[in-house]
Amino acid sequence: MSMEVIIVGTLITFALLATRYVRSIAFTVWVLAGVGTAYCYPQAFQSWWGLSLASLIVPLIQLIMFGMGTTLSLADFQRIMKEPWPVLLGISLQYGVMPLTGYLLVVAFGFTGELAAGIILTGACSGGVASNLMSYIGKGNVALSVTMTAVSTMLAPVMTPLAMTFFAGQYIDVNALGMLIGVVNIIIAPVLAGMIAHAILYGQAAWLRRPGTLAFVSMGFLVIGVAATLVPVAQADQLRALTNSLGFSLILIGAMGIAKSILLLRGHSENAWLDRTLPVLSMIGVCAILIIITAQTHDVLVQVGGMLFVAAVIHNMIGLTLGYWGARGVGSLIGRIGYRLGVFDSSRSRLSESDCRTVAFEVGMQNGGMATGLAINVLKSHLAALPSNVFGTWMNISGSLLANYWSRDVSDYETSDDSIDTVAEPLSH
Repeated sequence: MSMEVIIVGTLITFALLATRYVRSIAFTVWVLAGVGTAYCYPQAFQSWWGLSLASLIVPLIQLIMFGMGTTLSLADFQRIMKEPWPVLLGISLQYGVMPLTGYLLVVAFGFTGELAAGIILTGACSGGVASNLMSYIGKGNVALSVTMTAVSTMLAPVMTPLAMTFFAGQYIDVNALGMLIGVVNIIIAPVLAGMIAHAILYGQAAWLRRPGTLAFVSMGFLVIGVAATLVPVAQADQLRALTNSLGFSLILIGAMGIAKSILLLRGHSENAWLDRTLPVLSMIGVCAILIIITAQTHDVLVQVGGMLFVAAVIHNMIGLTLGYWGARGVGSLIGRIGYRLGVFDSSRSRLSESDCRTVAFEVGMQNGGMATGLAINVLKSHLAALPSNVFGTWMNISGSLLANYWSRDVSDYETSDDSIDTVAEPLSH
């Protein structure tokens, strides 16, 4: 029964994708098709061939985070020095306003217990990898988007437990240390592994161009990674999870190195295959996570799904609105003040239309996978993972629709940004 449902749903989705407009919002269509199928046929996504699909959630999240890491390098963090204002503004709104917004929605709608904690947890997470894709489609500043996502992710081990302790402590017991370790296991370790893989794949060092040497080093990563995941080092859940996470990350690094070695042996030196493959794998992973959680929490979703959906819409709308208009307002204010004080040229701190769109996506689209992983791995609750599933579904829908609306030429909007210069120009005479 389960395979028949999946086959029929896939065929219908491909039929829809045959039209040009639907093709432009393909990710939204896949999300809707997957979640809709899981909602109608939850039993089809409980287990396959004796394997509980819920056990795949954390590895899928780690794989997505690894993919994000492969797009990062140290240069992305160095870019903060060149573009500090949008990063600082986005991080402030992300970790300041969004957890508070989640808490206020919990109070307003009367959510309690694990559901309340799950809503706050979603708001307390870093920016999601989907925001990078939306920034690209919506003519945003992709380099800035990647930088903001990276910075907010690296701050997550501190900021997420703090926000959860402050806002969600009254609804559920929050193990701040356990949550910190959970963020490292699920998010930080795979991202760092992805950055190492990026250095291996795109590095120009001589040994990285020699297939034999690269294959030997990559096999070392694979062997150590397999050993780390198989050898029991401790009974403590947190330490075992950390060991498994590091092992899985090393396996992924080794696999990327082996893939590059094979391509070098065949005379291929480009890594365009990675740029094409990882975004697709990320989208498939996000859809799979949403499908599994929808099926696992179907009964509760039937009871409170309507209220959760309304809360998700409000939460997302506040994030996108504050991100966009906060960037425009604060950027303009800083530009004027800085120009008047002679500290810098107003154009250095003024945020362009592309920057404002990027901040909007970063603030409005949280890392639902991170929230899901922490809910399952740290809070030990599929119920706490339900809000991130509903919120994540809506964020991907609204984000892709907004990105397609913004996909027209940014120059149509840039003229409004010149107001700062027209205000400042008389001051120079």
